[in-house]
Amino acid sequence: MRQSSQPLPHPALKQLATFVGTWHVSGPAITGEVIFKWLEGGFFLVQHVDLAYEGRAIKGVEYIGYDEASSVCTSHFFDNTGHIFTYVWEVEDDEITIWFGAKDSNNRFKGRFSDDGDAYSGAWAWPGGGYSTTLTRVR
Repeated sequence: MRQSSQPLPHPALKQLATFVGTWHVSGPAITGEVIFKWLEGGFFLVQHVDLAYEGRAIKGVEYIGYDEASSVCTSHFFDNTGHIFTYVWEVEDDEITIWFGAKDSNNRFKGRFSDDGDAYSGAWAWPGGGYSTTLTRVR
């Protein structure tokens, strides 16, 4: 009897491993908590979001995985107001870039991990706006 081999997660997903855990989010316009966990099998990193941004509650879930067609880590974020957003994620060394929509868009987060990897700070920027934020690992 021939056994089928199980597919393996794409190696590019390893760049996201440092996010796993619970993070406190703070900044002048934003507070709350996000939790990152691997979906069983390791093909998707799942982020649960519970934030207050400028007084508005933002709750949602995001699935981050590797897209073979575009050769990047992409995500879909589903929020409590019925929106679905798409992002592209990239981590190189201690630098993080998350683009809204497509890679190299002018709506993006750029940040950097601390030396111990238990915090990262940066800013979301888009034409006409943006905000800075720091995330600190709590578990």
